[in-house]
Amino acid sequence: MNRKNVFLWTIYDFANSIVTIVFFLYFSQWLVVDKGVPDFWYNMIFTIGSALLLLTAPVLGSIADKTGRQQKYFNKITVLTFLCFLGASFTTLFFSQKIFLAALFFLLANYFYQFSFVFYNAFLHHIAPKEKWGRISGIGQAGNWLGEIAGLLITLPLASGAIYFIGEAGRAQTFLPAAVLFFILALPMLLFFKLPKQESQNPQISLREEYKNQWNQFKELVKDPNMKYFLIAYFFFNDAIITASNNFPIFLQNVFAVPDNIKSMILVGILATSVIGALCSGWVADKIGLKKTLTILIGSWVILFPVLGLVQNFSLFVACTIVMGFLFGSIWTVTRAAMTVLTPLEKLNFGFSFYTLAERVSTFLGPLACGLITSLLINLGPTRYRLAAISMAVFVAIGLYFVRKVEIKENPKVIS
Repeated sequence: MNRKNVFLWTIYDFANSIVTIVFFLYFSQWLVVDKGVPDFWYNMIFTIGSALLLLTAPVLGSIADKTGRQQKYFNKITVLTFLCFLGASFTTLFFSQKIFLAALFFLLANYFYQFSFVFYNAFLHHIAPKEKWGRISGIGQAGNWLGEIAGLLITLPLASGAIYFIGEAGRAQTFLPAAVLFFILALPMLLFFKLPKQESQNPQISLREEYKNQWNQFKELVKDPNMKYFLIAYFFFNDAIITASNNFPIFLQNVFAVPDNIKSMILVGILATSVIGALCSGWVADKIGLKKTLTILIGSWVILFPVLGLVQNFSLFVACTIVMGFLFGSIWTVTRAAMTVLTPLEKLNFGFSFYTLAERVSTFLGPLACGLITSLLINLGPTRYRLAAISMAVFVAIGLYFVRKVEIKENPKVIS
């Protein structure tokens, strides 16, 4: 196991989490609360990004498998991610009336950020032995949540107005520092991370042929029923989890009228338990098996969503979100390790392109459902957000049905 690569891999997840949590918390409110853009259009940002991923990620993943250039693609996409977050930051600070331009930069930043994980997640296969994939995935995910805690704490004085730099005051102050910190902390990964030497490959690549063959390659990938059922399951349960995550600040604002400083403190609590969840679930999955761990986690989400939607007492709601944090930290730790086990090595980047797509295309249905409920039932006031939260349990339950059909080849040391 290459400890240096594991460290750099974890630091990168720490770095990108700083900028994504800040935009997740404050850009959503800047757009919806401050600028009056309907929830529906905010959710459509993720839907459009998912469509772009569908058109591009599998093809570039397939090319990377054939050429071995996944690290070069990863580095370039990371730079593009930074530039788009930078564009969104400058637009909100100095051209805040140009709402469409800010939303466009955010859409592209989110698209490139998700695209980077096609390659980032596939690196897990190269940096650790199979019997440690669960634990190393958990360490990376813990870095993710620690980065989000750091992002919230660093930008809280800016959001509250205690510190002011330049441009539009309020939530817009948080974006530029987060984007710059992301790039500074991501640089070690871009400069020093090295994959094991691979045979030199210079195949002739035709984009037209790659697009023509994409469907055939996908059919070949999902010919394995375990891969097919896993991707379907992931599509549905992740749909609910991502949608809830993207809309959480808006839920807090419109249901409980929570001020930004309290929102940040709640999120810090959630993220702290996410770190614990990430580390514990990776260890547990290596001990009792990926499928058993995943089934328990998804079943817990089925119960949690209705509870979050129904609970009226704010203190009890906060207690439930702490449980949600543990499940957040756990679910992506285990799914990433499971996908690494299920994917053939020669199709690793192509396979993870569909893992990323299952994650992001799932944000086609979830945001659409959430946006329609909150838009069509506007007369219900805050209750419409509660109904949207409860509805997410349906998607998770469908995911649970399919994940029970998956057989994962476990490590021989797993306790049955």
